Formats: sequence, C-alpha cells, structure tokens
Amino acid sequence: MGVFHGRIIVKTILKSAAAAAVLLSFASIAPAQAAGIGACLITKTDTNPFFVKMKEGATAKAAELGVDLKAYAGKDDGDNEGQVAAVETCIADGAKGILITPSDTKAIVPTIKKARDAGILVIALDTPLDPIDAADQTMATDNFQAGFLIGAYAKAKLGDAAKDAKIGFLDINTKQVTVDVLRDQGFMKGFGIDVKDVNVIGDEDDPRIVGHDYTDGNPAGGRKAMENLLQINPDINVIHTINEPAAAGAYEALKAVGKEGQVLIMSVDGGCPGVKDVAAGVIGGTSQQYPLLMASMGVEAIKKFADTGEKPGVTEGKNFFDTGVALITDAPVEGVPSIDTKEGLAKCWG
Repeated sequence: MGVFHGRIIVKTILKSAAAAAVLLSFASIAPAQAAGIGACLITKTDTNPFFVKMKEGATAKAAELGVDLKAYAGKDDGDNEGQVAAVETCIADGAKGILITPSDTKAIVPTIKKARDAGILVIALDTPLDPIDAADQTMATDNFQAGFLIGAYAKAKLGDAAKDAKIGFLDINTKQVTVDVLRDQGFMKGFGIDVKDVNVIGDEDDPRIVGHDYTDGNPAGGRKAMENLLQINPDINVIHTINEPAAAGAYEALKAVGKEGQVLIMSVDGGCPGVKDVAAGVIGGTSQQYPLLMASMGVEAIKKFADTGEKPGVTEGKNFFDTGVALITDAPVEGVPSIDTKEGLAKCWG
C-alpha cells in the first residue's frame, strides 16, 4: 500500500491561539549554534513514549547539526487548538522548518498554509495531513501496511475460526484522523474485511465487526473502551488497538473479567514496553515503527532546506517518505513476514 488516501471528514474546532496556548508544554532543547536556522517540533503529547522518542531523535540531531530546536506538545491526543498556537509561535519566531504530528489532520491545514506561505518548510511526522500535500513532505510509517500486517497475522493465527471472529476496534477518537483510518482500514484489509470506502471508518457491514470505541491513545482510555465493547458482545476474540498503551489498557479490562488469554490483541508502535508485552503474551503481535528515525531525518531536511533551499523527496512509488515497519511476534505464521521479540527489543524505543 504505497499511497495515503484522500479526504477524511473531521470536525473542525477553532478557538483563539491565546486560549489554546495554555494547553501547550514548551521546551527549548538545543542551543542556538547556527544563526538563522531555527526549527520546531510539535507533537500530539509529551507523555506517549512514541513522542518522547521522537523528541529524543530531534534533540540529538539538532545538537549535532547546530540547529536551534524548540519543542511543543498538546495536552492530549486531539488538542488541535494547542497545535495551532504552536505553529503560530513558530511563524512569529522565524523558524526555517516545522516538524508536526498533527492531532486533527484537517483542521490544522489552514494554519499550516500560513507557515508555508511564510517560507517555512513543513514536514508531517507519523500522521499525514489531509490532504497529504498540505505539508511539504510526510515522513512516516506506511500506516496502512502496519495495519495490514497485524490484520493478516490475526486472520492466519485464527485459521478457520477467522470466518466467525468477533472483532473490536479501539481507535484514537471520533475525528477519523488519517493515522487512525489507515491502521483500521489496513487491519480490515489484512483480515479479509470489505472496507468499502478506504478513507472512512465505520461504513463496513461485515457482521464480524462488533464495534469501535475510543481510547485517546492511552491505557485508561483503552481499558474503558474495552469495557464498553465487552458490554456490546462479551464474546469478542480479536482486538485491534491504535497503539500499545491502548492495548495495555484493553488487557487490564480483559484480565479484570477473567478473559485474558482468550482475546487476540493486535497493535502498532513497537516501543520497548509493547515489545515486552508481546514477549509476555499480553499482545499477540505489533507493527514496529521508528519515530527516532522520522524525527532525526526531519531535522536533517530542515537544515538542508535552510542551507540550500532544497526540499526533501519521497520514497519511490509513494507520496511520502516511508521510514519502515516490521511485524513483531514470537508465534510466526506462514505467509506473513515477521521478526521475533529479541530482534524487536534490539530496535525498540521508549
């Protein structure tokens, strides 16, 4: 799957940048060693290990290249107002480039346009904007492929029982952000579900789908969402989670009702805690992505753009730069490529 697809409808919420600014955390994380080369990293939160590692990668590369890097994060996974305020601050500061993991992939676009109109290079990390060309470039996991791998694995793992599976989806939120849609639709495709419109979650009519609930990408949200789905159908036996923190919460909900080990939990991230959960049997398999690489390459691209005016390219055959993905499991199945947790731990983060 080489292309991030089209238009996803999201709810736009715009408030004043001044009000949103209180939702941000801010840190200047590299000394001003190269006059005129400033950069911003804007993540969804500063607590998720994925974004912590992303900040690490950007910080190290900025120090190496002498780039003045400032980091911002919203209060939660969905804080568009905070990200709008951060972008506007970066414009005012005269930054040469912005790296952003957008919380609301559609609503942030007008503010991103202001940055680009001001001559700032904007690179989306991990989560593509909607439309994807609203940024100068996207550096990311192929999130559709990440979902496809864990869906294909779950189908193969269940064997003949896959035709009668009862599947729950633990998503980020109701906004249908691109990364959520891509992973969901990829999982369904891998499992053999007709996804209908690949750009939309929820139009499928496969009777195996029990439902979708929302986690905000954290353990507490994962636990609550799992509890909600169990109320709909206590016989759920497959769970797709947006990330490993949500998967950890889902497992706790299952354990509380004596169903741990009875439900195949699949996820995406590949952080060290998640890989350890695969080794312990909490998660059946996870698609590993590489946030440190995304962020460090993003800083390199900003430095090159500041020095030469050259913008970064994309992976051949795709409309983004693919930073790679690998399925991690200790119970491999025929036909689905994977690596084991020993190799996954050697490559993990967090």
